Amino acid sequence: MRPSALRALCLLLPLFPFASVQAATATPSRAQLEQVDGGAALHWVKAENKKTQDALASDPRYKPLYDRILSAQQSPDRLAVPTQMAGEIWNFWQDKVHARGVWRSTSEADFKSGHPLWKTRFDLDELSRSEHANWVMEGLNCLEPADRICLLGLSNAGEDAHELREYDTTTNQFVQNGFRLPNGKQAVAWLDKDTVLVSRDWGTTDAGLTTSGYPYVVRALKRGQSLSQAQEVFRGTGQDMEVVPTVLRDGQGHQVVLIDRHKDFFHSEVERLDPGTLKTSQLPMPEKYDGLSYQDGQLVFHLLQDWPTAKGTIPADSVVAVDPDHPQALEIIVTPTKRQTIGDGMDGAIAATKDGLIVVMYDNVQPVLMLYRRGSSGHWSGRSIELPKNMAASIVSSDPHSSEAYLQLEGFIQPPQIWSVNTAKQNTQLLYSQPELFDSSKLTVEQLFAPSKDGTQVPYFVVHAKDWTKNGANPTLMTAYGGFGLSYLPVYHPDLGITWFERGGVYVMANIRGGGEFGPAWHEAARHAGRQSAYDDFASVARDLFSRNITSAKRLGIRGRSNGGLLMGVEFTQHPELWNATIIGVPLLDMLNYEHMAAGASWAAEYGSVSTPEGKAFWDKTSPLQALKPDVHYPTPFIFTSTRDDRVGPVHARLFAARLQELHVPFFYYEDMEGGHAGTVNAAEVAHERALEAVYLSRRLMDPC
Repeated sequence: MRPSALRALCLLLPLFPFASVQAATATPSRAQLEQVDGGAALHWVKAENKKTQDALASDPRYKPLYDRILSAQQSPDRLAVPTQMAGEIWNFWQDKVHARGVWRSTSEADFKSGHPLWKTRFDLDELSRSEHANWVMEGLNCLEPADRICLLGLSNAGEDAHELREYDTTTNQFVQNGFRLPNGKQAVAWLDKDTVLVSRDWGTTDAGLTTSGYPYVVRALKRGQSLSQAQEVFRGTGQDMEVVPTVLRDGQGHQVVLIDRHKDFFHSEVERLDPGTLKTSQLPMPEKYDGLSYQDGQLVFHLLQDWPTAKGTIPADSVVAVDPDHPQALEIIVTPTKRQTIGDGMDGAIAATKDGLIVVMYDNVQPVLMLYRRGSSGHWSGRSIELPKNMAASIVSSDPHSSEAYLQLEGFIQPPQIWSVNTAKQNTQLLYSQPELFDSSKLTVEQLFAPSKDGTQVPYFVVHAKDWTKNGANPTLMTAYGGFGLSYLPVYHPDLGITWFERGGVYVMANIRGGGEFGPAWHEAARHAGRQSAYDDFASVARDLFSRNITSAKRLGIRGRSNGGLLMGVEFTQHPELWNATIIGVPLLDMLNYEHMAAGASWAAEYGSVSTPEGKAFWDKTSPLQALKPDVHYPTPFIFTSTRDDRVGPVHARLFAARLQELHVPFFYYEDMEGGHAGTVNAAEVAHERALEAVYLSRRLMDPC
C-alpha cells in the first residue's frame, strides 16, 4: 500500500468507533439556535450531548479516568488558598461533602502553624438546598477595615449576572432587612456602613445596560432605600463598555473613591468622587492601565501605554505611583526591560500592604518577586527575590492594614505552594506545598523558541518524559491563548497530569503574540487585523515541533477555550492538515456577528469592529464559522460550551457544530446546562467533561492505527 494511502487510513480508523456522532439529527435554524433556552435548540443540544456521551463515556477508559479526576478535584490535600479578612484567614472550600462550597476561617497564627482548625462560616450547599436554588459563589465584598458587613454574591448556575445579599461575619447570618440587590450584572463598593455605590441596570430606558451588556449608571444607595430612591452620582453612555465604582483604603487611614468609566475593554476615564457632596471630578490618569492599588496615599498602577506627563513620557509596562491630591507628583517605581513584564494581565501582580508594595514580574516568562517601600523622602526603593523557575506566581491575598501578604506558586509538574510575604521585614517564607495529585517523578519541563512566519521568536514550554525519544510519534497536546494581554503561564492541572502526562503524552504551551508575556507591545502586535500574527505564531510552533521530530500531524492535538477557543477555530479552518484532534471550548466562532452576541461588543477593542472596512475585510477571510468549506478534510473536533454562559454564550459553538453537521463533517458536541463561561462549576462536572476529552484525545492521538 502506498504511504499516502496508509496515512489516510490511519487518520480515518479512529472515526469508526465514533459512528454514532455522525448520525443525522434535524439541524435547527440559526434563529432557533440563537434562542438560548428555546425548545428546538435545547432538543438538538440534548441529542448531541447524548451522542457524545454514548460514544465516549462507553469507552472502558472513561470511568477510571473520571474517578481519578474527581478524586483529585475533591482531594483534602489541595491547598487552602488564603483570604485575609476580619483579622483572620478565610478560605472558600469545595470537596465531596460540600460540592458547592463553604466559606471557613481560622486565625492567622493557626494558618501559619501548618495544621489549621477551620470553622465553617457560610455553607452554600445548605443555602441552595433550603432555597431549592442552583447557587454558585460570586465572592464577598466587605467594608474595610473591620470586614464585619459584606455583600455576598450568588450566581444562578455560574452566570456573570448575580444577586447580592448583606452578610454579617460576626453572626454568620444574612443581615435582616439589610442590603439586597436583585439579580443582574452589577458592581458595588462600600462608601460607608450605610451607603453603597452601585452600578447596575436600574430598570429604565435611560439607565439600563450598554451595548456590551454592562451597566453605565452609578448611584448611591442608602440603607433602607429601594433601588428607585438611589441617588445618581455618575453616568457614562450606552456606547461605553461599563462603569464601575471603586473605594480604596490604605493602612494609614486614607480613602479614595473612584469611578472607572471603561470606554472600551482597554481605555478608561477615571473620576474621583467626593464622599461628602457625591460630586465627581476627572482624575488625570492614563487611559490604559491595570493593577490599581493604594499605598500610603498613593495610587499605584501598571501602565499599558506610553504616558506623556510634565516630567516626560513614562514607558508602557512601568509601575507608577501618583498622589491623587497632587496628580503632578508622580514617580516611576519600576520599568521592565523588553523581555520582562509585570504580572500576567490578571489580578495578582501588584498588591499594597500597610508598609510596602509587592510586584510580580516575569523575565523571559520566568517569575521574579519585587518588594518595594516608600521612604520618608517619598521615593520608592526595592529588592528582588528569586523564585523557582518554570512556575507562575500570583498574589492571592493582601491586606492594607497588615505587613503580611500571601503568594501562590505553581508549575506544570510542581504542585501549588503558598508563601507568606512580609513587607516590613522584606522577606518570604514557604508555608505550604501541596502533595502531588499525579506522578511527576519521570517528567521534566523545558522552554524552547520557534521562529514565526515573520521571524519573531515565539517561546513555548514542553512537558515530557525525561527518557522520551524524539521519533516524530509522541502524542502531543498543544495549547495557547494569545489575546487581551493575558499571559499563558505554567499551571498545575491534576486532570492533565492524570489523563495526559502519566499516560505518555507530551504537553506544549505556546506564548504567542496577543498575550502579555513580553508586555503591552506583545499584545498590541496581535490586536485587530494584526491578529493573524498570533495565528501564524501558533502554526509556527507546531511546525517547529515537527522539525525537532517531537511529533507529527497524526499525533498532534490542540486545545483552547474562550479566546483560545477562537484560536482553535481559526487553526482548525486555516491549517486542518496540521492536527488530528481539536478541542474548541466556550468559543467565539462567528466573528462576522460577534458584536451582537452576548457581551461581544465589549471585545471590539481587541478584535476590531466588523463595522469598519479593515475589520470586515479581516474577519471575512478569518472567521471560523464562515471559513468552513465543503470537500475539506477536517479533523473530527470536540466542541464544548455552557448553556448558562452569559459572557460569550453557547450560540457560537452551536452554530459551528450545526454548520459541520450540514457539511457532513463528524464532530463531538457537549453543552453543559450550567457553569457560566467557566463551562463547568463543580468537581463532578469538571471530571465528566475532562474524562470525555481524555477519551477523545486517546482515540485520536494515542491509539495505534
